[in-house]
Amino acid sequence: MNSPDRPVCVLGLGLIGGSLMRAVVASGRPAHGWNRSAGAVDAARLDGYDVTGDLETALRRAADERALVVVAVPMTAVDDVLTAVATFAPECPLTDVVSVKVEMADAVARHGLSAAYVGGHPMAGTAASGWIAADADLFRNAVWVVTVDDGTDPDVWMQVASLALTCGSVVVPARSDEHDRAVARVSHLPHVLAEVLASVGADGGELALRLAAGSFRDGTRVAGTAPALVSAMCDANAAALLEAVDDALARLTRARESLAASSSTTELTRDGHRARTRYDDQLQWWEITDVVVGADGWADAMRDRARAGGVVQRLPERRALT
Repeated sequence: MNSPDRPVCVLGLGLIGGSLMRAVVASGRPAHGWNRSAGAVDAARLDGYDVTGDLETALRRAADERALVVVAVPMTAVDDVLTAVATFAPECPLTDVVSVKVEMADAVARHGLSAAYVGGHPMAGTAASGWIAADADLFRNAVWVVTVDDGTDPDVWMQVASLALTCGSVVVPARSDEHDRAVARVSHLPHVLAEVLASVGADGGELALRLAAGSFRDGTRVAGTAPALVSAMCDANAAALLEAVDDALARLTRARESLAASSSTTELTRDGHRARTRYDDQLQWWEITDVVVGADGWADAMRDRARAGGVVQRLPERRALT
């Protein structure tokens, strides 16, 4: 079964996995799922979703249906889940929604599942967590990274891209290591800075917190995320995050020196405003339409187009198998 619209098996029903389950079912595509927590399983069933608390059962069914298996658990739980996948559904195409890709790909390789694996990472979320926070529209108009590492299977890539498009996202093809360096700066570092900002604000006492308004609220929003989830995400990308933290510290040090020497934050505010303007300008992306998946050099071509600002908005052409 090579259809990109094959059934989906979601392993983990937290905010991201639960939202994925809701989005896939809302699209009319068949899906079933698993979660370790009985509370989440019961809640999902009450909402009418086909889920189980037995991982073996979910995976045996996925194997029977040749479903696309999606790992949607924190990095700390990935090895246990992959052990079960390797035991009960080793032939199924496999993806994930974990926020780091190199460590995830390494874990997949340790379990002998690399041939049918393509990494994924929807760039969406909220500070809330769990099935109760799941939203079928969470991924609508969001960016969804679908990895294109050397040796990526074109058919599995098409299936994962189809899943992202089904959920209303646009696809950004990227190499795993490039993804991790990028998200360290635009996802993981913001979590670290939000924790710092929240702590500094709270250290100002009750008056400071009472006076806190929009800039503090927006800057600390993700500090409301469960600490264990943030630590699992950041710790799994420690090397790239360390580079980003060093960059941030160097900028803060220069700002401090300028403030101490001349009571000025001009350099910091000018650079930050220029960077934010670049972010706003790049929101107008363009569509990749000239790459045939599976053709010679297709993975390099996809990566090059994405580095230049291209995204996949419709399932691309697939070279016919011979």
